[in-house]
Amino acid sequence: MKKTKNKGLLRRFLPYYKKYSWIMAADLFCAALTTVCELVLPMIVREITGAATEDIASLTLELILRCGLLYVALRIIDTAANYYMTSVGHIMGTKIENDMRRDLFAHLQKLSFSYYDNTKVGTLMSRITNDLFDVTEFAHHCPEEFFIAGIKIVCAFIILCTMNVALTLIIFSVVPVMIIVLIYFRLKMKANFADSRKQIGELNSQIEDSLLGIRVVKSFAKEDLEQKKFDKGNKEFLRLKSERYYIMGGFTSATRLFEGIMYIVVVMVGGVFLLNGGITAADYVAYLMFVSTLLTSIRRIVEFAEQFQLGMSGIERFAEIMDTEPEIRDAAGARTLENVKGAVEFRNVSFHYESEKQEVLHGLDLSVKAGESVALVGPSGGGKTTLCSLIPRFYEASAGEIRIDGTDIKGVTLASLRENIGVVAQDVYLFSGSVRENIAYGKTDATDEEIERAARLAGAHEFISALPDGYDTYVGERGVKLSGGQKQRISIARVFLKDPPILILDEATSALDNESERLVQESLEKLAKGRTTFTVAHRLTTIKNADRILVLTENGIEESGTHAELLAKGGLYSELYKLYTVV
Repeated sequence: MKKTKNKGLLRRFLPYYKKYSWIMAADLFCAALTTVCELVLPMIVREITGAATEDIASLTLELILRCGLLYVALRIIDTAANYYMTSVGHIMGTKIENDMRRDLFAHLQKLSFSYYDNTKVGTLMSRITNDLFDVTEFAHHCPEEFFIAGIKIVCAFIILCTMNVALTLIIFSVVPVMIIVLIYFRLKMKANFADSRKQIGELNSQIEDSLLGIRVVKSFAKEDLEQKKFDKGNKEFLRLKSERYYIMGGFTSATRLFEGIMYIVVVMVGGVFLLNGGITAADYVAYLMFVSTLLTSIRRIVEFAEQFQLGMSGIERFAEIMDTEPEIRDAAGARTLENVKGAVEFRNVSFHYESEKQEVLHGLDLSVKAGESVALVGPSGGGKTTLCSLIPRFYEASAGEIRIDGTDIKGVTLASLRENIGVVAQDVYLFSGSVRENIAYGKTDATDEEIERAARLAGAHEFISALPDGYDTYVGERGVKLSGGQKQRISIARVFLKDPPILILDEATSALDNESERLVQESLEKLAKGRTTFTVAHRLTTIKNADRILVLTENGIEESGTHAELLAKGGLYSELYKLYTVV
């Protein structure tokens, strides 16, 4: 990554310190105190050595005790400061990580369906969790380590210049070369960390996909295939991590080499100055100790380099998501949609998916009265589900307008729009929790009586009561402990509790057996009563009683009418119905 990009990432990250500015200020103050303690020791040794070599009579017990007590006092301060840095400083880093994870999750909630159509959930999980783990260490240590290193280098340079300018310049001439070499390795590490982050996200996604589909894997006896897929991704991660350690090996080896160079420069060049009287024996010893302190600081920066790269990589991937603009958002001045009757109108509506140029819907016009039941049938790919998804703005129409009770849906808030629309889909999603919690998702402040009433209306109360813990029964991940029909009736109860004026039924019974379909269909008929209802169905017998049936194809609405009217017409609907009844 280029330096300018690093600066840009840091600018994005720095605002997270604002809430904790006093903690950071105190942490840096403590860092300065610990640095002073380290810098004072060479000066104490210099003082004692100077007294011993220049005038042994001046080396008194009082001087030694005074120096010793000074250092003990400084060490007590150092201990307290280090405790603050290690505890409160790290907690600050954890809080920043928590704030970033909160913002990231909140932003993901705003992104539209199209984003999730093209992004693996496992990759997002990795970014929300793993990528931000390293931010704790980064947030705490990054300013601290560079602040300490800066103080040590500047102070050491000034102090050493007071002893011998020429020797100081010779020693510090090695530092720029050392920095250039270390930057080279740092850039290589940055690229490797980015690749590793991407690969671990892919690996997480593959693991999630395999484990969520474990029943399919076992039913097809494809455990070996899944193992091979995992091994392939795992080996790539091993390769990247091995490459990382080769780079780290070069990084640390180069550091050790420069450490040796700096030490030998002090020993040999300093020895020459000592021989010629350019420095005293006390200065010579102080030089060695200051170089040791300086190299310790550089070594800490080197050791921190891996954490720095991990942190920067995490911030970069955080920024990538945060920079993804929601395709669908509230317009400026959007108002709340209230007192909805349920009349829905499509005016010259067109739509195509982001990844496709061909339009799914083109110039569609449709007017549905409040309380009217409309069924959508037709061949796959005709746009039935797409049409329904445009009403709650899960996707945005490419052109045209969709109006509810005469109001353009783009002019109202997304929250109020979706609060007035209930969706029952084929693929039912139940959250990990109890039956009660899943039904209450339709109205989070619902009473137990309201939840039970919704369940009764959905035809779910009887089977729920028979469960081991009734409404408090744990449904398992994605409702795995329940049958398809049971899950569907709970999802219907959820919509009953929400009580929306507009209802979308997207092939809600197509995955059920005949008995479950009958029970669910009865619940759906109760749910649809008095509401504007859009029903997408392949089982044509389930929509015979619809007020209007629309035959939707790639050419648009080809036929419209009641079940009897369309059969009498002998067109496409009639053919589809005969084909279905024969099957």
